[in-house]
Amino acid sequence: MASAFTITDIETDLACPGASSFVQIQLNDLTDYPLASAGGSTPPAAIVPAKFRNYADQVRDFRVYDDDVWIVTYPKCGTTLTQEMVWLIAHDLDYQTARDVNLNTRSHFLEIGAIADKIPVDTVTVAASMKRPRHIKSHLPMALLPRQLWTVKPRIVYVARNPKDVAVSYLHHYRMIMGYRGTKEAFLDGLLEDRVMFCPQIRHALDFWTLKEEPNVLFLTYESMKRDLRSILPKVCTFFGKSFTDDQLDALTMHLSFDEMKKNPSTNNDQMVRSAMKMNGRKGEQFEFMRKGIVGDFRNELSEEYIEKFDRFIEQQLAGSDFKYDL
Repeated sequence: MASAFTITDIETDLACPGASSFVQIQLNDLTDYPLASAGGSTPPAAIVPAKFRNYADQVRDFRVYDDDVWIVTYPKCGTTLTQEMVWLIAHDLDYQTARDVNLNTRSHFLEIGAIADKIPVDTVTVAASMKRPRHIKSHLPMALLPRQLWTVKPRIVYVARNPKDVAVSYLHHYRMIMGYRGTKEAFLDGLLEDRVMFCPQIRHALDFWTLKEEPNVLFLTYESMKRDLRSILPKVCTFFGKSFTDDQLDALTMHLSFDEMKKNPSTNNDQMVRSAMKMNGRKGEQFEFMRKGIVGDFRNELSEEYIEKFDRFIEQQLAGSDFKYDL
């Protein structure tokens, strides 16, 4: 059977121990693609590690259940916070299990084994065999996600974050977890040219913004959660058909605070970070997955030149859309 994709090898200056080569992947078969029926344009080609060529069709044909919960984000957009929030709300605030079972087990990263060169586990198959109801996270753009998401229609929570803060957080992640040894400028230029893993970045968010009125899609922003998570929680509870007291929501807000998440072994990803750093040539160096967790940190780490470049890039990419980044 012919693949639904065209996959092309690309040259890159962003290779690293975690992903030694990259491909550009274009979805050609628009059957069930939700934006095709909405009159949307052909999905853009996406950038993923070359290893994914062996998994693209397997992910596309992945069986989806209506009681699944999917958390989809571009990298460094508050995914971990969202995973923990969503899992606890869906599981009636079961803090005991949340403490005893690591978040990465409770909320599975679908494609990590399909993109990371040194991870030998087929995490797509692992996700397929998880006990239901499954919580699954992914950074894949819409065109590369399972086609049954758009026909079975499980709950999908999407989170967007302003690209300037993403750039800073992703750079630190790419260096320390992926083992990237290139320059800061090369990485930032890669984002501005949509050549970094999981790009195109802004289109990633815009595609889900188009689906924001669908009853099974909840579109959130990292900035709104950081600014006043307590006010966001009732909306998330309603989405999952749950209701909790004010005291319970206050306690959940505290549990999900950056400081609490950072010191919680179940959510801080310390074990994953140490393992990835060892695999990718950063053993012994200092890095925390939950680094700062603040809005606007780009002002401390990006030059005025790059802030201006990102502002122009964002303006061009958002032209014609009513979506605006929350910053």
